[in-house]
Amino acid sequence: MKVKKKTLLLIACIVWFMAGFNILRIGILSYPPYLSIINILLSIVVFSVFQHFIFGRLVKKHTVRIQNYEEEQHFFMKFFDVKSFIIMAVMMSGGIYLRVSSFVPERFIAVFYTGLGSSLLLAGILFGKNYFQYKAK
Repeated sequence: MKVKKKTLLLIACIVWFMAGFNILRIGILSYPPYLSIINILLSIVVFSVFQHFIFGRLVKKHTVRIQNYEEEQHFFMKFFDVKSFIIMAVMMSGGIYLRVSSFVPERFIAVFYTGLGSSLLLAGILFGKNYFQYKAK
C-alpha cells in the first residue's frame, strides 16, 4: 500500500506515540512504591539522554529523509529505514526480556521506563508536529 510522503510522518507519529504511551504506562504503573525525588530526577536524566542523543536526532533524520524523497507516493513502511526497524526490534526485545526475566529490579523498570517512555512519546508528538508543518515541494 502506497501513501503520500506527508502520511509517512503521520504513521511515524502514531507508531512512536503508541510505543511511548505503552512504555510510559508500564513505568508509571511500577512507580508508586519507588516514588522519591531521586527517582524522579533519574527518570528526567533518562528522558534527557534519550531525547538529546537518540530520539530527537531520529525525528530530525527521518523527517528530512522523508521530505527529500523524489516521488510523492511510497510504501507505508518507509517511515523508517531498515536500520531503524532493526534498532526498534532490538529495543523491544530487550525491554520485554528485562521485564519478564526479572533481570533488573522493579525500581529500575519504574525509573527507566518512565524516562524512556516519555522520550518516545515526545518523539511521536514531534513527528506529529512535523506532519502538520509539512509543506510539499
